[in-house]
Amino acid sequence: MTDSQQKDEASQKEEGFVTHLIELRDRLMRAAASVIICFLALVYWAPDIYSLLADPLVSALPAGTSMIATDVTAPFFVPMKVTMMVAFVLALPYVLYQVWAFIAPGLYEHEKKLAAPIILSSFLLFLLGMAFAYFFVFPAVFKFVAAYTPSGVQMATDIDKYLSFVLTLFLVFGLSFETPVVEMVLVRLGMVSIEKLREFRPYFIVIAFVIAAIVTPPDVISQFMLAVPMILLYEFGILMSRYITPRETRQETPAE
Repeated sequence: MTDSQQKDEASQKEEGFVTHLIELRDRLMRAAASVIICFLALVYWAPDIYSLLADPLVSALPAGTSMIATDVTAPFFVPMKVTMMVAFVLALPYVLYQVWAFIAPGLYEHEKKLAAPIILSSFLLFLLGMAFAYFFVFPAVFKFVAAYTPSGVQMATDIDKYLSFVLTLFLVFGLSFETPVVEMVLVRLGMVSIEKLREFRPYFIVIAFVIAAIVTPPDVISQFMLAVPMILLYEFGILMSRYITPRETRQETPAE
């Protein structure tokens, strides 16, 4: 290979790298713009959105009590944070599409067919985990805590600490509901087999209860409400993995 050919090849590689960087920048800007647009469309209702988020706790508070704000700016910034979170969730399908559009050209054809259902199912399962936490876990936990509040102690939670608490549980339950997707991906990549998943079942049950004891409030109800769905989802993942063909058994053809 001559020097001119080597220079041309190096120039083509550099141009290709720059092109990818430009495309990545454009994809990130579009994703950020979608979140900002959703936020601006919702910001007028920010106090109402926070009231909706706080409803499970407010409903469990004793009569005559309410939430408090210990920071001067908290009554403004906390609803803004909640609204931004809602805007991100609403814009997440478009954000995931931008991620898909960026990585799709480098995937094999059958991987493209598999990636789209995985992305969609991950999004739906994460939303399902958040909904499960909001409608079932939060009311049970807050009623339990309110019932065991000692006499002479007024239960008045700071709105900023409440936001941190619910965001943590949203993340925990959202990620725990991704268990079937993780199993199917591992089976698809050939890293584990369905037989290994079945053999690992007793250990996963123990791990589920350990995780629930660490990340949930110190009450038995919330721990069971995290561990039991994780175990059921693990079984569901084993069932769905039967329809996934391991990677090493397939003939891979790169995408054009």
